[in-house]
Amino acid sequence: MTVRNITNEILLRINREGASSTQRVQRSVLRSLLNIHLDRFPQTFKQSIFSLSFNLGAILAGTLLAVYFGIFSLAPWTLAVYPGILSMRGVIGGLFSGRLSTGLHIGTVRVGFTKNTRKFYTLWRATIVLALESSVMLAIVASLFGIFFWGINFMDSIAILGVVTATMALSLVFISPITVAVSVLSFRRGLDPDVTVYPIISTVADIVVTACYILVLNAFFSLSYTGYYLIGGFNLIFLCLVLYILSKDVREEEFVKTIKESFLTIALVAFIVNVTGSFLARITEVVGSRPEIYIVYPALIDTIGSVGSIVGSTATTKLILGTLKSSFSSIKQHLNEIGGAWAASLVMFMLYSIISSVTQGMSVLKFLRFTALLFATNILAALSMVIIAYAVGILTYRKGWDPDNFVIPIESSLADTITTIALLAALSLIGW
Repeated sequence: MTVRNITNEILLRINREGASSTQRVQRSVLRSLLNIHLDRFPQTFKQSIFSLSFNLGAILAGTLLAVYFGIFSLAPWTLAVYPGILSMRGVIGGLFSGRLSTGLHIGTVRVGFTKNTRKFYTLWRATIVLALESSVMLAIVASLFGIFFWGINFMDSIAILGVVTATMALSLVFISPITVAVSVLSFRRGLDPDVTVYPIISTVADIVVTACYILVLNAFFSLSYTGYYLIGGFNLIFLCLVLYILSKDVREEEFVKTIKESFLTIALVAFIVNVTGSFLARITEVVGSRPEIYIVYPALIDTIGSVGSIVGSTATTKLILGTLKSSFSSIKQHLNEIGGAWAASLVMFMLYSIISSVTQGMSVLKFLRFTALLFATNILAALSMVIIAYAVGILTYRKGWDPDNFVIPIESSLADTITTIALLAALSLIGW
C-alpha cells in the first residue's frame, strides 16, 4: 500500500465519518497497514538501508577520535568517559525521537516546526532537564568507577562533571532541532519515523557529540584557567535554564511523568555506560592506537543501536495501535521487521570494512580478516539487541508505562556496551 493509497483512504473515511474522527481514522488505517506482513520485510529492509546509510557519517566521528587520539591520553578518564557521553546523548535523543515518532503516528504531535501541540513543547523542555540530570548522574557514577578502576582523584571528578555537562549542553543546542526536522520531513515524505529517525539522529549525534567533546577537552587542557571559566560559565547558564523550566513545569503532569519514568533509565544507563568505558579501555590495551578500529567504532555502536531502535520502535507503535499482542511469543509476528533491520546492518558492516581497509591500505588477506572480525561482532551484538529491545517494549507496556521512555534509551546504551563487549570477544576469537 503506497502513501497515496493511505492518504486517499484517510480522506474517504473522513468524508464518510466526519472531521472529528480524523485521529481515530488515522489509527484505523495505520492499523490496517501494519497488519500487511507480506510487504514488511522489503519495506523495512529498504528503509533500514536508507536510515542506516547515515551511520556512514559515524566514520567521521571515528576519524575525529583517531586524529585527536592524543588528547585522550592527557588524563586517565577522558577515553573511558567518551562512550558514556555518546550513550547518554543517545538516551536523551532516543527518548525524544521515540516520543516524536509515536506522537506523529497517533496524532499527539503535529507535522510542523511551529504551532505544535502542548505535549510537543512539554517533551522539548523535559529533554533539556534530562540532559542536565543525565550529565550529573554520568559524572557521579564515572567518578566512582574512576576511583576504583581508573586511578582518578577528587579534582578529576570535578573535571569530569564540568566537561560532561558542557559537552551535553553544547550538543543539545544542535541535536534537538535536527531531531524535529528529521522526524517531520520523514513523516511528510511517507517514511516510517520509527525506522528512519533514530538511526539518522544517532549518527548526527555521534558526530556532534564527538566534536563538542573534543572542543571542550581542548578548552579544558589548553586554555588553563580561561578554559575553566568558559566551561564553568556555560554550565551556569545551562543550570539557570533548567531551574527556570522546573519552576514553570513542575506541576505539569506529562512533564513530571517523563522526568520520573526517565530517571530510572538514566540511573541504569549511567552504570552501564561506565562498564562500556572500561571495556573500551581494555580494547585500547589490546589494539593500541591502531586507527582502523577507532575509525569504525562509533559506526558499529550506532548501527547496532539502530537495529535495536528499529525493532523496538516498530514494536512499540504496533503495541499502542493494538496490532501486536504484549507477549514474548508475538515476536513471530515481528520477524519481518527484525530480519529487514538485521540484514541492512550486515550490509553496513561490510561497507565499514571496505572503507576502513581502503583508507588504511589493507592487503586482501587483512581485509578478509577484518571483515570476519566485524561480522562476528555484528552477529553477537545484533542478536542480543533484538531480544533486549523487544523484551523492554513488552515488559514496559505490560506495566502500563510509556515504552518510548524506555525502549530506545535502554537499548541504545546497552547497544554501546554489548557492541564493545562483542568487539572485544571477536578480537579474542579472531585476533587483530
